[in-house]
Amino acid sequence: METTIATYIKELDQLYQTGITTEHSFRPALQRLLQDCTGYTVINEQSHIDCGAPDLTLLSKDLPIAYIEAKDLDDGDLDGRKKNREQFDRYEASLDTIIFTDYLDFHLYERGEWQQSVRLAEIQGNKIRLSDTPRFASLMEHLKAARPQRISSAKNLAQIMAGKARLLRDIIEQALMLDGDTPTELRGYMEAFRQVLIHDITPKQFADLYAQTITYGMFAARLHDQTPNDFTRSEAANLIPKSNPFLRKVFQQIAGYDLDERIAWIVDDLVSAFAASDMTKIMKGFGERTGQTDPILHFYENFLNEYDPELKKKLGVFYTPQPVVEFMVRAVDDILRTDFGLPMGLADTSRANGLPRVQILDPATGTGTFLAETVRQIKRNLGGQMGAWASYVPDHLLPRLHGFELMMAPYTIAHLKLDMEIQEAAASPQSHAQRLRVFLTNSLAEAAPDAGTLFGNYLAQEANEASKIKKSTPVMVVMGNPPYNVSSSNKGEWIGHLTDDYKRNLNERNIQPLSDDYIKFIRLAQHYIERIGEGIVAYISNNSFIDGIIHRQMRSELMRVFDKIYILDLHGNARKKETTPDGSKDENVFGIMQGVSINIFVKMPKKR
Repeated sequence: METTIATYIKELDQLYQTGITTEHSFRPALQRLLQDCTGYTVINEQSHIDCGAPDLTLLSKDLPIAYIEAKDLDDGDLDGRKKNREQFDRYEASLDTIIFTDYLDFHLYERGEWQQSVRLAEIQGNKIRLSDTPRFASLMEHLKAARPQRISSAKNLAQIMAGKARLLRDIIEQALMLDGDTPTELRGYMEAFRQVLIHDITPKQFADLYAQTITYGMFAARLHDQTPNDFTRSEAANLIPKSNPFLRKVFQQIAGYDLDERIAWIVDDLVSAFAASDMTKIMKGFGERTGQTDPILHFYENFLNEYDPELKKKLGVFYTPQPVVEFMVRAVDDILRTDFGLPMGLADTSRANGLPRVQILDPATGTGTFLAETVRQIKRNLGGQMGAWASYVPDHLLPRLHGFELMMAPYTIAHLKLDMEIQEAAASPQSHAQRLRVFLTNSLAEAAPDAGTLFGNYLAQEANEASKIKKSTPVMVVMGNPPYNVSSSNKGEWIGHLTDDYKRNLNERNIQPLSDDYIKFIRLAQHYIERIGEGIVAYISNNSFIDGIIHRQMRSELMRVFDKIYILDLHGNARKKETTPDGSKDENVFGIMQGVSINIFVKMPKKR
């Protein structure tokens, strides 16, 4: 190794003597040094660098072992205290092993913690002279022995996933900005998403949702991996459950050799982290559910807290407390038994006109909390009949359980959660070939056209499958937690025409609040129930419609259509400074300023 180091210093010195070098001039010499000292394959890929990736990657069996970020010769800011702060923080938080170097100094960080620093050479006058061969050799030996540390804690994995997803997000956004209008694969993905689902999505928003999808898709794949000692991109594509055909198709592209090389390196870094994860230990407590905790959701919230603490607020996404979900699902189940004469409630298997009668839809599925609780309630209703679960699932559960979700990461989690919930009751683990009927679509829009790319076609297929439910499925139960957003971007003609019923003859100066998303979702649910002439709507929503002056026509419509209306006002409106009976602050169940209510609307069954 001493000869290799001496050769490196000689090459640096020769380059330095020219007086016309840049930081890139020394990189080939550094690449050879690292490769000869460690035996790893060392990749120096300029296209990575343009998007903010580290300069060099050390690979063992095609998996990343460490990264090198090289600054200009004798830069003097390797700890990011000056000009390199943003980049230093990003890499240190996201990459397990990284060396920051200016070709003379080498600073090693592992899992965000400084390990050691070595000054290999000094500039003396106009010459570069070797100074500390033994300690540098020791650093190289440490790298040679480096292997991804085993990850056995769910919280630790969530933190690691978040760091890598954050870096992936930043790289995707940078790549999109560099692409401009050039038709690249990433640009095609974003344009397809814009055409089919979110018409005003920005590069930053797309980068965020795509990074989360890759990260959580990889997590779902690793959960289904029966060979814990190895994990690859191609294996991940095969491990995505068949119950989620859209995500399988997305990962078939991610697993391919033509994955955009600017993001391939960090995807491989994710693979390396999951390969080092002991999923048996990580998932040990995931089947232990309490009244307060959904383990998959708890894991996702840990992830979000590390990934972007403000993201929940930015998206207007608020996860319904589990006791509220359980209460609402039990209420629907009870109404089906008492008012509809169905002794099995949500587990009912009766048919009407050749189709299942009790068809359930959550049009704002999110992470699948309501649908998962519905599955649990059905299990309780079946009681001693759970021996028939293997046949009940494909014949009587999956055909009746529907969900719509607009964002890819929650959609992925909803599939994962439902798949786990269904498998939990099985005598032995199984992979359902029948897809879960949770679709990536905009609930408030009609079917989308073919988007012209493979990715776009996958999205269009999801939207078109969902449109069959929108157009003809006799949905009898609509439940969930619709989004609240007075500045709604859902301005489609179809939903706008429906909500016009709530705006007729008001003669008010400002009826903009009647275009809030939650009101559109109430009108959507009313539409489904009116279509078949019976059913139940169970929403937890903004409570402004209860007594708002401009909501009077909406209240009149709801009273016209539904035979029974139950409103449980949970209050919690910070703007009104509401208080409890003892005068203390009235806390909101979501921790938001707007008051909320549980609303159950019942249209009694038709006489049969």
